Amino acid sequence: MAELVKGGPLKKVAVACGQDPDIIEALARAVNQKLAQAVLIGDQKRTEELARQFKIDPKIFTLIDEPDYKRAAARAVAMVRGKEADVLMKGLIDTAVYARAYLDKENGLMTGGTVAHVGVFETPNFPRLLVITDAAQIPYPDFGQKVEMINHAVTVARKLGIEIPKVAVLTATEKVNPKWPCSLEAAQLSKMAERGQIKGCLVDGPLSMDGAVSPECAKGKGISSPVAGYADILVTPDIQAGNILYKCLTQMAGATVAAMVIGTSAPVILTSRTDSDDAKFYSIVLAALMAK
Repeated sequence: MAELVKGGPLKKVAVACGQDPDIIEALARAVNQKLAQAVLIGDQKRTEELARQFKIDPKIFTLIDEPDYKRAAARAVAMVRGKEADVLMKGLIDTAVYARAYLDKENGLMTGGTVAHVGVFETPNFPRLLVITDAAQIPYPDFGQKVEMINHAVTVARKLGIEIPKVAVLTATEKVNPKWPCSLEAAQLSKMAERGQIKGCLVDGPLSMDGAVSPECAKGKGISSPVAGYADILVTPDIQAGNILYKCLTQMAGATVAAMVIGTSAPVILTSRTDSDDAKFYSIVLAALMAK
């Protein structure tokens, strides 16, 4: 992923409440590798202290002193909105406060479309990247939002070099069940893609998790589809399923993740507090890749 960013114009990351040691380390890594520039808005004195603790020269960043966390978030969003920065990133700030800032209808980064969370996972002993949506933004996506979630995930996958991504719409089983709305929606999404109403990808659903990613399981269940067993993109039925899958991959399967919110006027980095330093670094790289 970093190789796709190197050599291009440096994108500027505006961080809301930059006095976070993990964020400072990840940003320093990105800046030193010439993958991004960084503006840290927050408690400047604390940010400088933390940088020096990790033997990082704070002068590699632009620092803006704003100790109030709400004003720091608003300032970071305003910089991105005003094209002074290309990417928004969460620092040491509550997720709800951060989200309110970029989702603000008047002063945020809304475009009128669906805003969704997309994660890219590299998992040991798994042969390809997995793109998963939505683990952190839309609690219970409706049908129209699921169409947009697929479109956003396809945009990310294509940026990563996957020309025709295979999209699996997940449920607990691969059989259509009239009692499960998510099962019916999965079948409808598959038919829409078949008719060209969802473009640039192959879509199948409903598919169970094992049938989506394992050719052996798909064959054993009698599922015949170009997507089954070979999915690049997983669309989860709701935020609970998406978040559980996210945490299972990172905490139990050793996956490295790059995560961001897409559908805003600029990429918004949104990682979990428990994500690794690598996850924060690669989220910066992914957002820089996706920035216009």
